[in-house]
Amino acid sequence: MDRRAFGLGAMATLSLSACASTGPRFLSYNGPEVTSLVINKGARRMYLLHNERVLKEYKVDLGFAPYGTKTKRGDGRTPEGTYLIDRRNPRSRYHLSLGISYPNSEDIAKAKAAGVDPGGDIFIHGQPNRRSERKRAKKTEDWTAGCIAVKNNEIEEIYSMVYEGTAITLRP
Repeated sequence: MDRRAFGLGAMATLSLSACASTGPRFLSYNGPEVTSLVINKGARRMYLLHNERVLKEYKVDLGFAPYGTKTKRGDGRTPEGTYLIDRRNPRSRYHLSLGISYPNSEDIAKAKAAGVDPGGDIFIHGQPNRRSERKRAKKTEDWTAGCIAVKNNEIEEIYSMVYEGTAITLRP
């Protein structure tokens, strides 16, 4: 076997093994079911609950205009109200993400009456994957466009505990 063929084969093997480990790692959770999430925007806190019992508490960052509820695309506000976790994204622009079912029919009707787009794509997520966005996020509290952000190790834990269909209430 010539050295060139051996070198190419070795490179291909190393490349394939590197690809296998590039995806996010998922924690496992075997504790009580998370039956709901509550976000207290004023306190910048998120609570994961099993019925009435708080299982976990996290500090959160919100949209860049955190006071009041989201009314239109681009307003920088985090919604208020009750929604559902409606999707999971392991390959998010941020370190993992859980989608929130904003806008609901009431949000859409209010936006339509006001002649505006209600916006969407509201998530609970970790820190940005892009270096330039990470630098900006570290400089200020409430840096998202309306999402709820936590630390990367925290979103890994939350992602393992919360499933689609879980209720989430966002309070002022």
